[in-house]
Amino acid sequence: MTEPVVRMTAAHVLAHRDDDHILVSDGEIVYRGARILHAGRGWDGPVDETIDCGDALIMPGFIDLDALADIDHALLDSWATPDLALGHQWSADYFRSRRRDVFDVPERAVIREYALSQLLRHGVTTFMPIASETHSSWAETCDDMVEVARIAERLGIRGYLGPAYRSGVNVVDGGRRTVLFDEERGRAGLRDAERFLDYAADHGGDLVHGALLPCRIETLTRELMAATAQLALARDAVVRLHCMQGGVELALLDEWYGMRPVELLEASGLLATRLLVPHGIHLGAPGGGGRQADLRRLAEAGVTIVHCPMTSIRYGAVLDSYDRYRTAGVHIALGTDSFPPDLVRGIDYGTHLAKLADRSLAAGATADYLRSATLGGARALGRTDLGRLQPGASADFIVVDLADFAMGVRDDPLRTLTMNGSARDVRRTVVAGRTVMVDGVVLGADQSRLQARAQALFERMRAAYSERDHRRRPPAELFPPTFPDITKTTTPKRYSHDQS
Repeated sequence: MTEPVVRMTAAHVLAHRDDDHILVSDGEIVYRGARILHAGRGWDGPVDETIDCGDALIMPGFIDLDALADIDHALLDSWATPDLALGHQWSADYFRSRRRDVFDVPERAVIREYALSQLLRHGVTTFMPIASETHSSWAETCDDMVEVARIAERLGIRGYLGPAYRSGVNVVDGGRRTVLFDEERGRAGLRDAERFLDYAADHGGDLVHGALLPCRIETLTRELMAATAQLALARDAVVRLHCMQGGVELALLDEWYGMRPVELLEASGLLATRLLVPHGIHLGAPGGGGRQADLRRLAEAGVTIVHCPMTSIRYGAVLDSYDRYRTAGVHIALGTDSFPPDLVRGIDYGTHLAKLADRSLAAGATADYLRSATLGGARALGRTDLGRLQPGASADFIVVDLADFAMGVRDDPLRTLTMNGSARDVRRTVVAGRTVMVDGVVLGADQSRLQARAQALFERMRAAYSERDHRRRPPAELFPPTFPDITKTTTPKRYSHDQS
């Protein structure tokens, strides 16, 4: 049976022509099955169904390459004092003798379904997951990721997936941040990652793809980094590795190896892979120097920086600067890495951070950020059929409501969206021609049930921090409310600084 031809019209369509986006007023998109037949104006072919979206913008779906696949990130720890921040890490004692899984397998599946549903609700059509390993006895498994793949297919979102693996864990030992290692767990994690590559390769279809997703650079041994590079080159797999993201990381690598992160990436062979680096903020050595050399080397190697403006601003950091990286030839894609997974807010934050970094109103142009959120992600994945609305491309697009009173008056529709709106203004999400979200409802997900389950699991997750804290403080002390809650009848016990 021939698939129907669907035509959607709107006040604005962000189509693609001559290797860039173009804006078409009173435009249309026409698709059959998973592929776009036409984007622009003047379709004169057959149509089986026409949907008029009215005063709306049809644009490519977002590609989120550091997408939250969890129920929290930044909500609990982006405002902590230095003392509280230590309590959010594993203690050395917990690492050595008490580590455990906070959630069982079915509960982890609920968390993933909740997270993927949130991505679709916010207009993300292709994602690469990031989840916290803090709540696991070690990291992720192949079986975990197979379940994520099943959920992604059921909900209809495209994923570039792989279990997170590591050979070490960030801990607090004697009041100091360091990393403790279990090298065999790292080797086992890489074997699981290879198993998932096999699963994805044999799976077929375009919603499940394999990738190598080791954790943070300071939690990998040099052996594991080199083995990851060898596997990536042998399998032509994308590698994503969080690095150049904090002072602790830079100090530890300098202490252990006498190297900057970029130097270690090169020595391990990872710069020769299809490498994606979330954040990439801290170039050079801890004491300064080497910054320009690092930037040049990243550009020469074709590395993609996955810029996460929302996470940057929440943790008080900035890419210095978005325009400087691009001018140097470094490719940039976008990620959320926080809740909500809202790349509209991310673009807005990013443009303003860029202005501050460069001290120029012209810095961080909205058009460039929109390219990063669509074409930049597609390039990083090696996909010329994603991130654009043109004939032959995958029918991945979103419909954004511009008519709501809260959106305000209209200037340019893209600037109006990014400055006045958010991804909650997305009214329809379509992935490979399949409508997966309409009017805030993710089709195939019981959102009320998921919200209730996620809240219960979050409460348990929050409580579990106490057993990992090096001072064993209760949740009320680790996560105090913004203002005192007068309905609470008990006063949290206070612990002295020297209590163990």
